[in-house]
Amino acid sequence: RPIGDAVDVIIDAWHRERPDLDPSAKAVTGRIVRLGSLFQQAYDDAFADLALPAGHYGVLVALRRAGAPYERTPTDLARSRMMTSGGMTAVLDRLERGGLVARRPNPDDRRGSLVGLTPEGLALVEAAMAVHTEVEHRLVAGLDPDERDHLVTLLRKLLASLEP
Repeated sequence: RPIGDAVDVIIDAWHRERPDLDPSAKAVTGRIVRLGSLFQQAYDDAFADLALPAGHYGVLVALRRAGAPYERTPTDLARSRMMTSGGMTAVLDRLERGGLVARRPNPDDRRGSLVGLTPEGLALVEAAMAVHTEVEHRLVAGLDPDERDHLVTLLRKLLASLEP
């Protein structure tokens, strides 16, 4: 068979070097990992013009998805971003210093706070969402609609089998 991509090269090398191992799962996992890296680089490049680190985008867009008034607790944000509370605190501190989010006491929990988008944060995330959508469409342009639907079905099945 012809060599198609870097993952094929790796699999062929493992067949040669360790014929006792079955590297066939790498045909899926290797490509998913490589695609994740390529996707992240594309997002980072696209957000560079907005001076928006991708990790910050994830928090801002989670607030935007919450709907008006675009607020969530830091714990909810950390959970949705699969981050530690300490990591989330650091990101929120940077976003707050940049004027993109504001913290206020949570009226439903005296010990807690709510994080919300500022008008500047809302404007930035609206622009970033448009850029992100354009990048996503560019990234999947190599597949026709039927191929995308089939891939979505397979990826959903795989993800559902792994998520708790």
